Amino acid sequence: MPGWESRTELRNTSFVQLLLSSGLRRQEGGSLLTFELPSQRLRFGRYCHGRVAAAVTRSKQSRVFYVSVDAVGQVEAYIESERAWAVQRAQAEGRYERLPMMWLVTKVTRGLRPRVEWVDADGVVGEQELSRLGWRERQWLFLEGPEGPEPAWLWLTEQGLPMAPDRWNGVFRAANLRCENVLLTAEEREIERDFRLAEVRGKSPYATPHAARHSMALYMLVLLNQFVETRYGLSAVDRRDFAMLFGDPWWLVKTLLGHADVEVTKRHYLSPVTHLQLESILAAAEPADEEEQQVEDLDGVFTRLARESEGIQDIDAILEATR
Repeated sequence: MPGWESRTELRNTSFVQLLLSSGLRRQEGGSLLTFELPSQRLRFGRYCHGRVAAAVTRSKQSRVFYVSVDAVGQVEAYIESERAWAVQRAQAEGRYERLPMMWLVTKVTRGLRPRVEWVDADGVVGEQELSRLGWRERQWLFLEGPEGPEPAWLWLTEQGLPMAPDRWNGVFRAANLRCENVLLTAEEREIERDFRLAEVRGKSPYATPHAARHSMALYMLVLLNQFVETRYGLSAVDRRDFAMLFGDPWWLVKTLLGHADVEVTKRHYLSPVTHLQLESILAAAEPADEEEQQVEDLDGVFTRLARESEGIQDIDAILEATR
């Protein structure tokens, strides 16, 4: 694509995949440290789980989050390539030595409330509970690497310095503009997005860091509904009992997002589909022969939701329309 410099492509795509898979907020995912990247797999090996620090959450309460093994693998590839090169360049140019603040980590304890111990440039020792370190303090944490100190902060700029969470807005904005430059005419681009006709807005994908969280919520709602409806083949009474034991799909999505109230989940994250009954989302079209009843696949569900509901984009459909 003209004007696209892909030097940070792996970093950017890894961040998006992490948010899409986990549902973390921009600040939560953007404040992770390298040793907080989940590594412990769940029973069947498709997901890992980690813990997001209380200080970087909106509720100021720590919680467990889940992320796919594939997403973790992509982040690990970023750490071993783009990130490692950025660190090497920063070390060679002495950038870390000129920083006004550096806490060199000497120990990270384990357990339910891990603590971080460090020593600063003046030799002063400090410690704090890991979950109580805010995103600004986390940028001061460094680890001793093979070539000298390197940031514990996961996401780095091209200069090898910690990337503040709000800078991800600019990354998404630049990506949106690249899409518009290719998919919209010069006349269409002259009009600000909020004032464009719906037909014009629908020609080009538009994303924000928070959109990944919305996408994860919608995906999990549909997936969990399908799991309850089709995998178990539960009757209405059975579904009620299942919900009493494990929570219904709305409650489970609420828990994954870290909301205190399920109504927040319904109102702010899944409002595009709240007008649809569960049967209209997942139930199959019943053929004359009930033995041949089929269930709509997930791709079909999301395609139809994007077509019928305002606020949901189907990227495949947008790209298909441009061919």
